[in-house]
Amino acid sequence: MTLPLDELGSAIEAALPDDVLGTHLEKGELVVLSRMGGIGHVLTHLRDDSSCMFKQLMDICGADYPDREHRFEVVYNLLSLKHNQRVRVKVLADEGDAVPTVTGVFSTAGWFEREVFDMYGIPFDQHPDLRRLLTDYNFEGYPLRKDFPLTGYYEVRYDDETKRIVYEPVKLVQEFRNFDFLSPWEGMVTKGEAKG
Repeated sequence: MTLPLDELGSAIEAALPDDVLGTHLEKGELVVLSRMGGIGHVLTHLRDDSSCMFKQLMDICGADYPDREHRFEVVYNLLSLKHNQRVRVKVLADEGDAVPTVTGVFSTAGWFEREVFDMYGIPFDQHPDLRRLLTDYNFEGYPLRKDFPLTGYYEVRYDDETKRIVYEPVKLVQEFRNFDFLSPWEGMVTKGEAKG
C-alpha cells in the first residue's frame, strides 16, 4: 500500500526519532532532514521498510549557503519504483565536518560522494577511495563554492615549446565590462569609465 507523502513523512519520523530532525513537503516532494551521524540509518530504513522501498539512490549533491549557520547541505535523492515516489534527504554540515559515507548502504554512493568532495570540499568519513573526480590533482579550491572566483586561480594549458602542461596564474586580457541596458543610446561602459 502506497502512503501519501505527508503520511509517509510522519511514519518516517515516528520510526527514526533519534535520526530524523523533521520532514516537510516542498514543491510536492517529501524532504527528510537527517542528523549527520544517523544518515546511514535513515537511508537503510528508506531502502528496506515496506512502506518506503526507496531502492535507488539517484544522486547525491551539495549546496553552499555561506550566510547560514551550517554552510553546506548534502542532499540524497531517492526513488521508489514500487510506490512511484521520490524522497529528498538532507544533512547539514559545517566547513570541516566529515559526513559519514553511505557506500555500505548504496554502492553507487561512492562516485557521487567523490563528486561532492571535489566540487564543495565536503569530506566523507570512511569513504573507500575519496579523491578528486572531475578536477586535476593539483587543482586549488572547490569550484562550486560561492566564494570560488569566477576565473579560478590558475590557467592550465599545453605549451608547445616545452611539450608539457603548464600552470600559470590567471591573467585577464581585458577588464570586466558593465553593460547599461537602460538607454539604447549608450553603449557598453567599461569598468572605471564614468557615465556622462
